[in-house]
Order: sequence, then C-alpha cells, then structure tokens
Amino acid sequence: MNVPDSKVLQQVMDDPRTAVYIDMADRHLEQIGYTEHGRRHALFVSQRSGYILERLGFPEKSVLLASTAGYLHDIGNFIGRASHNVFSAFVAKEILEHNGFGIEDTAVVMGAIGNHEEDNVEITNVVTAAIIIADKADVHRTRVRNRNFISFDIHDRVNYAVTQSKLEVDSGKKEIVLGLEIDTEISEVVEYFEIFLTRMLLCKKAAEYLGTKFSMFINNVKLI
Repeated sequence: MNVPDSKVLQQVMDDPRTAVYIDMADRHLEQIGYTEHGRRHALFVSQRSGYILERLGFPEKSVLLASTAGYLHDIGNFIGRASHNVFSAFVAKEILEHNGFGIEDTAVVMGAIGNHEEDNVEITNVVTAAIIIADKADVHRTRVRNRNFISFDIHDRVNYAVTQSKLEVDSGKKEIVLGLEIDTEISEVVEYFEIFLTRMLLCKKAAEYLGTKFSMFINNVKLI
C-alpha cells in the first residue's frame, strides 16, 4: 500500500502497540518530572499537523502522513528521553509496516519523527515542518501534572500560566498564527521566551519551509 487513507491512520491509532507504547512513554516522563506526553498530546499534534497542511492546500497524502507522524512522534520516550526522537522513529517503523504503509511512506514518517526536536533538526519535507509546529504549539495548563511544582519549576509554571492556546492557519495570507493567553500573575511573558525561544524560532523556520510566515501573539500582543 503506497498511499495511506484515513482508515489506515485509524488502524495505526488503534493498534495495541501504539496505545501501550504511548502510555508507557507518558509514565516514564511523569516519573522524571515532564509535562503530559500521552494520548492527548499525541492526538493534538496529529490533528494540528494535518490541519496545517490541509489549510495550506497540500495533497491529501501529505496531510495523512503528517497526521500519522504527529500521533507517533513521541512514542519512543519509554526507551529514554535523550534521543527520544530517534527511538520514536524506529518504534513507529514497526507499527507502520504492520499496518500496511509502503517503504517510502514509512521513511517519510520516520524522518519527520526523527527531526521534530530542536537539536540538529533538518527540515526536508512538509511533513516534518508540520509536526514541528504542531508539537511546539501544545503549551497549556492541562499538561501540568502537579500544580505544586509551579512554584519552583519554570516549565510547569509557564505551561500552567497558559489558559488558552490556539493555532490557526490563514491560507490567504499564508500565515500560521499561535495565540496564547497567559496569566501573568503566575508567570511573566519573559519566562515563556526564556524556555521556548528556540522552539519558536524553529517554528518560524518550519513555516518558511511551508511557504508561510509564523506569528505569535501573547495576550493579544504580537511578539513574533
């Protein structure tokens, strides 16, 4: 099978290995103090990745490959956080092949997953660009596991301060816009950039690859 369809994507999501690996990955990250990286995050990135490419008019095949890559992008975290993008790519390979993905499509998804993190990222296709933006856009208080941590952990504090997060694509203006509402009594805006500036610059790079520009608003003020 060379072209995945929505039915095959659902098969990937329903595959017992997918569920077990994602749940184990999330439990691993919980134990070492990371924000939520479970099925909610996987679905968020999957849906937003597909949405980005669909709104920009890319082919259905690219939309579905991005949606698939988005769902599986963090699946290898149960092996270890360091190099989890590489682990995730190879764990995904087994699932993709089992569910009928062709060699080329499997390679595209693996490559996108392997390049979704900031370190040594190489954007060489639209699938990679889409999941980078979708992944980095998932900042929200619902990802914080323990509110007691927000007093001393900057990542938890910044995430918890975000009361609303919206990612929109304006196909006419060729613009991808991330809008955040931040409770500045919990975290100052400067703290967001202290930990997320590299990610936002990567989103800008990914958007440029897609032929668009990336903009970000915090509390209705344009910052990028």
